Amino acid sequence: MILSYIRTIVLYLVLIFCVRIMGKRQIGQMEPTEFVVTMLLANLAAIPMQDEGLPLYGGLVPMLTVLGMELVLSGATLRSIFLRKLLCGKPVILIENGRVLQQNLRATRVTLDELTGHLREKDVLDIESVQYAILETNGNLSVFPYPSEIPASAKDSGICPKDRFLPVTLICDGKLLRENLQYAARDENWVHQILGTYRASIAGTWLLTVDKSGHVFWLGKEQEK
Repeated sequence: MILSYIRTIVLYLVLIFCVRIMGKRQIGQMEPTEFVVTMLLANLAAIPMQDEGLPLYGGLVPMLTVLGMELVLSGATLRSIFLRKLLCGKPVILIENGRVLQQNLRATRVTLDELTGHLREKDVLDIESVQYAILETNGNLSVFPYPSEIPASAKDSGICPKDRFLPVTLICDGKLLRENLQYAARDENWVHQILGTYRASIAGTWLLTVDKSGHVFWLGKEQEK
């Protein structure tokens, strides 16, 4: 039983390592080759988990081999346009100047219901208001309305909005992140002064952030029921 636990933990860690090496894009939208590799890795890891008679390396070797092939193909697609088109495909225009290209819909096997569903996800109800809709290689639909249909920006309206700054987390879940203090140009004394205004401690703070403008956000921990 203990050996089974150890095998499962090892395979789990190796699987996480493989996905991590393949890049963060695996977590989001995947190219066809990446989807295939992910499915293969999951299946290869499941076999030695279920079959204790199979040596552990019998699952690790295929997994690392598939990972190696994916890394080689990823490097090759970066350098070869032909290989990139062959393995990943190319974007396809589904709507052009407000007109649905039915032939391209059939070629990509996208139904009209799927197209209108994707448009609704982009807050578009009128197809005629779309200048271009492009099906990307990862399955996402890029939608570009006519310029007249795009809401006016602050620049178009002549408004000068205030600059925004990225907040730096100093305390997270009751723990002081000392590595962020230097980045935020603050020290522990400043942190304790801020906490004093809220009558709080580091351990009782759920979140404390500050940005370059000096704006502070504090959130205390809720009492467990």
